[in-house]
Amino acid sequence: MGRIAIPPLNDATNGWSRILPTREPHPPLQQDIQVDWVVVGAGQAGLAAARRLAENRPGDSIALIEAGESGEGAQGRNAGFIIDTPHNIGSSLEELSSARSYISLARAAIQSLEEQVRKYDIRCDWDASGKLHAAVTPKGISQILEPTRKVLESLNEPYTWFEGRSLHERIGFKHFTAGIYTPGSILVNPAALSRGLADNMPANVTLYEHTPVTFAEFSPEIRLKTPQGTIRAGKAILAVSVFAEQFGLLRNRLIPISACGSLSRQLTEDEQGRLEGLRSWGLTPANAFVGVTVRRTRDQRILIRQDMRYQPELRRSSSSYGTVRAHHQDLLERWFPALKDLAIEHTWSGFICVSRNGGSGFGKVAPNVYSAVCDNGLGWTKGTISGLLIADKATGIDNPLIETYEALGHAAKLPPRPFLDIGIRARFAFELWRNRHEA
Repeated sequence: MGRIAIPPLNDATNGWSRILPTREPHPPLQQDIQVDWVVVGAGQAGLAAARRLAENRPGDSIALIEAGESGEGAQGRNAGFIIDTPHNIGSSLEELSSARSYISLARAAIQSLEEQVRKYDIRCDWDASGKLHAAVTPKGISQILEPTRKVLESLNEPYTWFEGRSLHERIGFKHFTAGIYTPGSILVNPAALSRGLADNMPANVTLYEHTPVTFAEFSPEIRLKTPQGTIRAGKAILAVSVFAEQFGLLRNRLIPISACGSLSRQLTEDEQGRLEGLRSWGLTPANAFVGVTVRRTRDQRILIRQDMRYQPELRRSSSSYGTVRAHHQDLLERWFPALKDLAIEHTWSGFICVSRNGGSGFGKVAPNVYSAVCDNGLGWTKGTISGLLIADKATGIDNPLIETYEALGHAAKLPPRPFLDIGIRARFAFELWRNRHEA
């Protein structure tokens, strides 16, 4: 603990928030305060943790601090999938058990999110239309989709197999050759959902935006310094994702990855008439490293998400967006020839926090200090449920899902840098080459 060397830095490129009405951020912390609880980070885990703390301890004061604005961090920059079933998982008994656990956790998260969306009328294009998990080549079908189908059957989970013409009629283009549709996933505008959750906190939660932590001390007392104030708290929950190491947590255990997304302009009525397929759908690729996530949103835009990179410096150069934007524009023109004039309107990047073994950073990390970090790219479900459960754990609530979550494992230790950098970049290059058929 000590000085925070690398604070979050989000640029103004996020297309999901750029297409929303202007929002007035909550004021930053501008004084010294003392509270019962402080939650650091207003991403999926932090939003859920602050809300559950308020429910569990209605008489306690809770400060929720966010370095930027709600919806502008990673929680508002993803592809907007809230996924209820795992994919790309083996059929061993151990993996099937983990899959069952993930489903129970994910559906508890979705139920909680849906309750808030309905209660507060959050306008986030909540779309319960499920998702497709699709492959490009026969190799992708045999290596990814067929095993996934067997797992779903073993779990007694409903699905529909689409192939060839039946798939193309659903999505309106022919790049993918087969896909598995599962009905339980939700599609949203993630920035709008983040804003709505943040702006409807319980009365005993105070959200401070534009309030980065510059110095953290957890012993003998919890003390956080920010640019214009100080927070002293009885207990703390850290929901800081890839920035956990800046707070002394999970050293050499987290792998920060950036990915880029683009949104087209809205389709005209004429273009909507020319575009075949359903009016709203979402598709994840069989191989996340080389494949492309694609959506047709409810407000009639095309989303493309791709270009995953290892990013240990926790920054991505804005100069890289031009190349990404040109590539995404090329995909639009090749995949949707009927939409010749459809242009990419926004391109941005966001961070994914993953571990080597799929484990997380969940639990008590110091006296009166708890963490809920590392959702392994499944932020809206795993992030949300980890926030809910860490609040229950910290307040002594007996929730059986805590044990279920903890059984998924702790993030494994990684080699030290620079060996880690060399190893991960070599592995990424190998994965890109080995799975180039799914690009």
